[in-house]
Order: sequence, then structure tokens, then C-alpha cells
Amino acid sequence: MSESEEWTFAGHAGELTARTWPRPDARYIALLCHGYGEHIGRYEHVADALVRHGAVVHGIDHVGHGRSAGERVLIADYEPVVSDFHELAARVRDPKLPTVLVGHSMGGMIAARYAQRYGHELAALVLSGPVLGRWDAASGLLTLDEIPDTPIDPDTLSRDPEVGKAYADDPLVWHGRFQRPTLEAIVACLERIRDEGPLGALPTLWVHGEDDQLVPVDATREGIEALRGVVFEEKVYPGARHEVFNETNKDEVLDDVTAFLGRALGSAAR
Repeated sequence: MSESEEWTFAGHAGELTARTWPRPDARYIALLCHGYGEHIGRYEHVADALVRHGAVVHGIDHVGHGRSAGERVLIADYEPVVSDFHELAARVRDPKLPTVLVGHSMGGMIAARYAQRYGHELAALVLSGPVLGRWDAASGLLTLDEIPDTPIDPDTLSRDPEVGKAYADDPLVWHGRFQRPTLEAIVACLERIRDEGPLGALPTLWVHGEDDQLVPVDATREGIEALRGVVFEEKVYPGARHEVFNETNKDEVLDDVTAFLGRALGSAAR
């Protein structure tokens, strides 16, 4: 497994913790964008697959997540979060290397918005179980006078029970209720992505679990259809739940991702 290094930089609302998985002879830069309530440390095996494929990998804990500053899971506006992620990209940029972006769940939403704003700086985009289009969980909670103190059910993450157990036992994962401003900001970001429209020629891969109960595939498809550009691939895995990178067929998923990136980077090099 590739060894990672932690470092920090100033974000829009305080210090952000970043992580780098180095590769001295890297052929490309990969940026990892994590999901709601979690942290970039849960992506060690994803980063390892990318490093073995030829990448130097970087990611951050978003504001209010993991080891980064901020009130837990409170995000009132996702545009500064996208800007924080762009600051990460600026700090690790190498003009000799192409950059790809991989985002999961809420991180897929952030990555999609990033691609709308900075797609000219990317060679490829991978969206894993992204919150796009419609997210009925958010809109439903916002109709309530009080958000219930109900954490994400670990059993919805993967068919592998060890994934749910590790998630439940992880002290850096948020196990409490959603913040109302965060839900409102997610809905606003989804509308903004829908309004901004397609990604043009940016090669994009969408991967999703067919049995994703947290971010149902049909609701995401609505957003994908509005976002997708002219170079687009998708993989929906039968029986898989929300975290396809942590599923029982995770090796297949990661092979699909690296194969796609190989094709996209090959095209970018020509």
C-alpha cells in the first residue's frame, strides 16, 4: 500500500488538512474528492490503485470534515468549497502532467461543479455515486421543522459488513444529524450545476451502485443527463450499494476507473 503524507494549507474558513500519495515518476496528477461526513483517509486503497496506475494523488478533508477546521459538516455554500479544492490543485500543479479528478457522493457533486468552473484544467473526470440531479433525502429533510438526529446507516454503504463496521468505528466520520444550512446548500448547488449545463469535451466516467439507497441511481441520472458532455461513459454495478470503491467488487470498479483514465489520458496526449 502506498504511504501518504499529511500537510495543511489555509482554506476559506480555516486550516485544511491535505494528503498526498507520492510517486516520483508520475505520469499524471489525480485529485480525490471525498463525500459527506467522511474524510480523505478513507480513500487509501483508491489512491493506491491510482498510484500503481501512474499517478501522484492528492486530496483534502473538506471544511468541517475530518481533520480540517470548521463546525462539523456545516457548509453554507459549496462555491467556496470548490474554490478550496481549486487551491489544492493550484498548489500541487505540475505543468508537465495532466490532472484528473475523482469525486464520490457529495464529493461527486463538488467535482461536477469544479469541472464546470475549471474543466479546462482537467484531462478527465470520474463521478462515483454522485449527488446530482435530485436528492430526495435532502429535500425531504428540509420539509421537517426539526432535522432528526439520524446518522447515515452504515449498512447502506457496501455489501461487505466490514466496511460498515469500520465506518461506524471511525472517530473522524460524522455520526450525527444533518445541518439544515448544509442541506440547503446542497439543493442550491444541484440547481446551479443544472443551470450551468454540460461539460463539453471533458472525458467523464460515471460509476454507481444499482442498489444505492443513499443516492439512488435514477435521481442521479437526471443530473447526469443535464451535465454529460460529448465524451461520456457509465457503469452501473448490479447489486452494489453506495460506496462502489468499497464494494465486494471494488477491484473491478477500480480497474474500470484506471482503464477509463488510461483511455482519456491517451486521448489527451494526442
